[in-house]
Amino acid sequence: MPTTTWNRHHVLSLSDFTTAEYDTVLQTAASFQEVLSRRTKKVPTLQGQVVANLFFESSTRTRSSFEIAAKRLSADTLNFAAATSSMTKGETILDTAKTYLAMGTDIMVIRHREAGVPNAIAAEMDRLSVRVSVLNAGDGQHEHPSQALLDLFTICTLIDPANPRLQLLKGKKIAIVGDILHSRVARSNIWSLIASGAQVHLAAPPTLLPKLFAEYFSEETGDSSQDLFTISSSLPLPHSPLPLIPNPQLFLHWQLEPALQDADFVMTLRLQKERMTAHLLPSLREYHQLFGITRAKLQLCKPNVKVLHPGPVNRGVEISSDLMDDPEFSLIQSQVTSGVAVRMALLYLLGSGKA
Repeated sequence: MPTTTWNRHHVLSLSDFTTAEYDTVLQTAASFQEVLSRRTKKVPTLQGQVVANLFFESSTRTRSSFEIAAKRLSADTLNFAAATSSMTKGETILDTAKTYLAMGTDIMVIRHREAGVPNAIAAEMDRLSVRVSVLNAGDGQHEHPSQALLDLFTICTLIDPANPRLQLLKGKKIAIVGDILHSRVARSNIWSLIASGAQVHLAAPPTLLPKLFAEYFSEETGDSSQDLFTISSSLPLPHSPLPLIPNPQLFLHWQLEPALQDADFVMTLRLQKERMTAHLLPSLREYHQLFGITRAKLQLCKPNVKVLHPGPVNRGVEISSDLMDDPEFSLIQSQVTSGVAVRMALLYLLGSGKA
């Protein structure tokens, strides 16, 4: 287990994560991955602590992953479901959080369809001067830190299983393809991948990119037919679009091929139709033809390219069904497995200071 001191009280965003913090999470997760390979998969690390999973939005992988991670650490778990809670009677989110606080909760894992809810709960816990940590399990179109960390862990352990670390991705080309406009996963992954020194290429139809990108692109180049530009450090970015990178290694494409050219890894994103308030695509069939990941399109990438997807997957839309199930290329099931170890690491790092 890494001996690096962990001083972070909440995990709400990756925007201010340091290299040491990334490496601490990766190496701690590697230790827990070894634990999960044993016959007895449980450790007493968080025995006596309470982890409350407050999921105000539907989830399968993230919720189940946090629940099993807490149980593997011997913590007691409380699982919240908005549909059967007092919120149907008018209780506020903060009052719900304080109810769980009164039950002795030590760590709150928050997921909500609106951006900023985990931050608001964390601010309330800090205002009350209680030693409760808040972990963002996905908020609106803001961030999904644990998903980006498990993606990072999946890639780094593939490169060096014994010593996963951020530096392994320096110089690697990683393409992120799909619904970037609505994706909190993309935002968190951009923070972590840029911090690693990777070259990040975003590819999506113009309607699935933050509006500011299209406006900036048109103004700066004067040629909307061009398919690539690098984000300038002078570009003003409000809270909603993607992060401002001081030394940009972030590239934007309106076609798929340049993003895939010689890519080491391809991250494809789910079309989040539940968040689309307008008709942004002509058809799913056309989207798959232009931006769906298939074996034929992977011919543009490095020979040993690997494909990731945060799930759930729309088979035959974001990725072809045969490719998704092919272990030679697909890391999708590995991501799910990595999620337990990474979330064990996060719960351990936040909870160990409370022991």
